[in-house]
Amino acid sequence: MTMLALGLMSGTSLDGVDAALVVTDGVAVERLGPALTIPYEPERRERLRSVLGGVGPVEEVERDITHFHADAVARLLAANGLAAAEVDVIGFHGHTISHRPQDRHTWQIGDGKLLAELTGIPVVNDFRSADVAAGGQGAPLVPVFHRALASGIARPVAVLNLGGVGNVTWIGDDDSLLAFDTGPGNALIDDWALAHTGRPVDEGGALARAGATDRDAVARFASHPFFARIPPKSLDRDDFRQFAQGLVAGLDAADGAATLTAFTARAAGLARAHFPKPAVRWLVCGGGRHNPAVMAALAAEFNVPVEAVESVGWDGDALEAQAFAYLAVRSVRGLPLTFPETTGGPRPLSGGRFHRCPD
Repeated sequence: MTMLALGLMSGTSLDGVDAALVVTDGVAVERLGPALTIPYEPERRERLRSVLGGVGPVEEVERDITHFHADAVARLLAANGLAAAEVDVIGFHGHTISHRPQDRHTWQIGDGKLLAELTGIPVVNDFRSADVAAGGQGAPLVPVFHRALASGIARPVAVLNLGGVGNVTWIGDDDSLLAFDTGPGNALIDDWALAHTGRPVDEGGALARAGATDRDAVARFASHPFFARIPPKSLDRDDFRQFAQGLVAGLDAADGAATLTAFTARAAGLARAHFPKPAVRWLVCGGGRHNPAVMAALAAEFNVPVEAVESVGWDGDALEAQAFAYLAVRSVRGLPLTFPETTGGPRPLSGGRFHRCPD
């Protein structure tokens, strides 16, 4: 039985909340519906940044972003003439403030019970904890959705998501999956841009395109032990911060941005060593695909086509929100969200916490 599900995603780039509607039975995707993005205002973004690592006024920020997500739901429904009663379930990722799977710890803030009360729609949240508690990485969660979307695409194909952290889904010609975090995505570039220009992103890749890449720094970056580690594997947004900052210390604003951009592309390139067979095509989603400097660096890294996911008709801005709508339906149906090949868990595992609407 198909369900109309609404997915919500607040990513590690701290750019805002994506909301999207999907009609699915949790296996096939019958229809991708409308979507929208509501950017975080600078003040809210900085409040959210202040609790990364699980410090500061976490409860206050959690309540605030839950209300912000409820507003995103209301705006998406109003824009499309839908009533809350027409939506079967919300998939609410929340915002990751701490992720240490090696310690069996992951923390996504966002109050599922409160969101159900505010919206009048049942909510599934806390998607990662069951996998992490069982010894998995808890990430990435989107691969099973990528596979559902990619049914008509030539394989093997790699889907590279560039949020704050980069992650890749490799889909084999027999529908097999492999997924893992590749390394830094946009987070290091964004933090550098904020520190050097006062803007939260390198808009249009302009800063990086004005600079020269420090090739020695890129070579040292590639020697980090994370890249040789056998997947599945995952990262916290800030796991590479200290290491990368040391490599670009002393560079001017433009050269630092160019070098950090090259780090993101090289991390994706190093992921290829773990693929069972080479990908014949790379499809890029997430905010990173909007940065021409990042896309140019990726094109230079690979000898196969590298394209934004829009080239195959997907909406790269909505993709992760769509995925959490899809995963919410899988959770309700008790279907697995994670697999040994995607998170390293011991077996295919369902997950998520279900919150009914109050009577």
